[in-house]
Amino acid sequence: MERVLPQRLYLDHAATTAMTSAARAGLLRGVEMWANPSSPHAEGREARAGLEQARKEIGAAYGWTGEILLTSGASESLWIALRRGIGGRRLVSRVEHDAAMRAAGERADFIDVAADGRVCLTDLRNKLALGAAGDAMTAAERPLVCIQWCNSETGVLQPIADVAQIVHEAGGLLLVDAAQMPASPALADLADFVALSAHKRGGPPGIGALLVRNLATLVPTGGQERGYRAGTENLPAALGYAAALDEPEPDHTTLRQRLDDAIRRSGGIVVGEGSPRHPAIGSYRLPGVSANAQLIRLDLEGIAVSAGSACASGSLKPSHVLRAMGWTEEDTREVIRVSFGRNTTEADIERFIQAWRKMARGARMLAA
Repeated sequence: MERVLPQRLYLDHAATTAMTSAARAGLLRGVEMWANPSSPHAEGREARAGLEQARKEIGAAYGWTGEILLTSGASESLWIALRRGIGGRRLVSRVEHDAAMRAAGERADFIDVAADGRVCLTDLRNKLALGAAGDAMTAAERPLVCIQWCNSETGVLQPIADVAQIVHEAGGLLLVDAAQMPASPALADLADFVALSAHKRGGPPGIGALLVRNLATLVPTGGQERGYRAGTENLPAALGYAAALDEPEPDHTTLRQRLDDAIRRSGGIVVGEGSPRHPAIGSYRLPGVSANAQLIRLDLEGIAVSAGSACASGSLKPSHVLRAMGWTEEDTREVIRVSFGRNTTEADIERFIQAWRKMARGARMLAA
């Protein structure tokens, strides 16, 4: 008898999520408005007007009154800020996204995190104190601190307001990676730079933004985007991104709590338990079962999840995020990430729980 394959269940929305209907409509409007926004003729001016309107709407969603540079995504935004931001040392937490680690390069100094995945504020103060003090600091000496507001692997939320106060009191600049966070004006008074990505928020892939409080803190290179990025602007994607931000995102706290409780009762471990966490991202360890084995078994059940962030899940290296939190290399290899989207339901979570329990029972039988 032919096996009936289960309907697919996608629980990897932190890697990317489907475009909203509004985003698709915005994308199509941009396709129809196909002229180059840098061209001086009427068609180009119309395209430029559309691009600037999209820029305005993106800024409004974040309550941002500074500059908005459109980029290809959060990774490029991080690279621009960390490589071309005026200042001296780059301080990044030990649980930052790989893109931030690479962009910080050899100039990086690392900020420790506690076992719960949150930045150690005492270590941040101590690292900042190694530089020149406040008023005596030149622009070239100002440290630039990069913190991912929501960790893309664990969902742990950093105390951004506390971090911002410490950084600014030390005369530094703060770059916040907000790629995983919903649009919010909370950063408008806290960050000097903000890295954003559309495809995490229901917008098109290949578009993002770098919010910049003061362009004087960034070295220009010529080209488009006020001279801070080269290349023809991606008008369709910009319109799609702006439209996606108009659609509210649901609060999945109750669903994630239901999943957390079920994981614990089944003998699993909730990563970052006790820390504030993103309501739509959960990271879990199933002792005795490798993450790769879990991914394969769940995929056969028609369920898509991931092992860590999408940029690192294809790697055989242990998670640097979990290692920084004090996990052993062996334990890190047994952790998967489950992340919800706009349309994730209680029935979807129940289906995942049943599949997880099946794997847990199998692990217990093998260990017996």
